[in-house]
Amino acid sequence: MPTPHLALPPAIFLMGPTASGKTGVAVELVQRLSCEIVSVDSALVYRSMDIGTAKPDAATLALAPHHLIDIIDPTQSYSAAQFRADALRLMAEITARGKIPLLTGGTMLYFKALQQGLDDLPQADPTIRAAIDAMATEKGWPAMHAELARLDPTTAARLNPADSQRIQRALEVCKITGRPMSALFGQGAAAELPYRVIALALQPSDRAVLHQRIAQRFDAMLAQGLIEEVQQLRRTFALEPTMPSMRCVGYRQAWQYLDGEFGLAELREKGIAATRQLAKRQLTWLRGMEGVVSFDCLGKDLAVEVFDWLSREL
Repeated sequence: MPTPHLALPPAIFLMGPTASGKTGVAVELVQRLSCEIVSVDSALVYRSMDIGTAKPDAATLALAPHHLIDIIDPTQSYSAAQFRADALRLMAEITARGKIPLLTGGTMLYFKALQQGLDDLPQADPTIRAAIDAMATEKGWPAMHAELARLDPTTAARLNPADSQRIQRALEVCKITGRPMSALFGQGAAAELPYRVIALALQPSDRAVLHQRIAQRFDAMLAQGLIEEVQQLRRTFALEPTMPSMRCVGYRQAWQYLDGEFGLAELREKGIAATRQLAKRQLTWLRGMEGVVSFDCLGKDLAVEVFDWLSREL
């Protein structure tokens, strides 16, 4: 008789840093396996944000539809809790259709929320957030990061000093609860997934080559009209630079460029640097995850290699 674990329906987690080729592999797997893609990406949820998010084009989406793409406007927010609820619903529907959920993307916090449940953190407080933003405007986010290091050194150590969104949230939690965010992690009720998770990671054997890919992709985004896309977004929506959508890598730098904070060359430099930092954080997350099977994302026949391995596991 099968063990309880093996009796569970499978779910594939295809993870990796930005520019590792996750979309290409996922689309190929849809052609070879009976599966449906659920996007695990906090930027792809936004409508009208196509170039800077490297959103799959219409032809790709026709070939391999993605759930959880283009579901909210850039003025709205989307939390890990909302993702978890949506993903669990979709996974159940996909399984009921006799297919395999294929969850792919680079938002590692979403994967963590899905597998481990959510920690019991307080709701956002607009008044406290406004006070933190006002202080950051006066002193700068590196100074706010230093303040976080005083209050919650564990959380500060894993955050980039320019990561305003996460620094703001960590400071907010400290001020609301009187305790560091790191002390609250792990206190939420972990809900075990009713799936046999097959966790795969696309990781580079040579970090320098991944960095080249990142630079090439950002250059392509600029050539495709990233700046014009942000201009159009600003005309269409009542956006503020502090909104989560405009804090996405590429969009934040394009906004600053449009506000005259720096020129085109610095936009490119800052955009590439921010993307490299994102990839570094994603790889750090992956190193800390257990039970993950890794594939070299620079391999010549990556999709075939992944498919061949999955064929033996499913």
